[in-house]
Amino acid sequence: MSFKLNILGCSSAIPTINRNPTAQLLNVNERFFLIDCGESTQIQLRKYQLNFQRINHIFISHLHGDHYFGLIGLISSMHLLGRKKELHIYAHEELEEIVNLQLKASKTELNYPLFFHPLPENESLIILEDENIRVSNIILDHSIKCCGFLFEEKKSPRKILADAVEKYNIPNTKINGLKNGADWINDNGEVVKNNLLTKPNNSPYKYAYCSDTRFNNKIIKQIKEVDLLYHEATFMHDLIDRAEQTGHSTTLQAAQIAKKANVKKLLIGHFSQRYKDLNDLLIQTKKGFSNVTLSYAGLVIDFQDI
Repeated sequence: MSFKLNILGCSSAIPTINRNPTAQLLNVNERFFLIDCGESTQIQLRKYQLNFQRINHIFISHLHGDHYFGLIGLISSMHLLGRKKELHIYAHEELEEIVNLQLKASKTELNYPLFFHPLPENESLIILEDENIRVSNIILDHSIKCCGFLFEEKKSPRKILADAVEKYNIPNTKINGLKNGADWINDNGEVVKNNLLTKPNNSPYKYAYCSDTRFNNKIIKQIKEVDLLYHEATFMHDLIDRAEQTGHSTTLQAAQIAKKANVKKLLIGHFSQRYKDLNDLLIQTKKGFSNVTLSYAGLVIDFQDI
């Protein structure tokens, strides 16, 4: 079982030689979710040997170009490489018109089904759910409508204790019931409690992605105690007025959100191109929240290590 985050880009609006615009790939038990898709995302996926044809769901936080200008290129490459399986995009409704216009202008008829799912603009709702994961949007406070995303792994079945199952001669047909918490009743009517036959699985992981946003207390309840919080920190705190004007956060504001939400680990990103040494941002953020990491292309965070 795996739950890993791959950072592909961490720059803000203007890319630099060393920092690409925002894009992340979340691996949930070998299901791949792309979060934002700035320029060069498909190149970054190739660079880090991540097969983009395995991506079935793409989440776009908002329609500033540094978060989606790489999308049409990725869609096109999937098509040219013979993709057949469907692709789902979760974004504000205007993106469907933009992508369809680009496809129309190039007279491209995709080989695969492409589905758009409009994001709620004024409330947080579950936007994707299956037997393994639940994804909700997070309403952020940016200069245009903008959403973050909360990825919640569903509770895993209990682990079978093989020696105990053999000891009580439990048939294979009852194993799924044990995994779901059932006790075992033998032929004599004796009850063997589930905790003698199984043990708890790993606690389900939670990842909150908070893209471009001003400091926003309203999100704290939704992201409470997540394993990992990604929160933008475009500016150092001396530029707090600039952050407010442009709809962004500072290092210390990101730290304050992490502390109030009691998250396990904070990951900061979306750095302004004015900063050459990102360690200055890291040092300042740590003044408000100690367990913090800088985003950089190629970073992989395994949630088992948090």
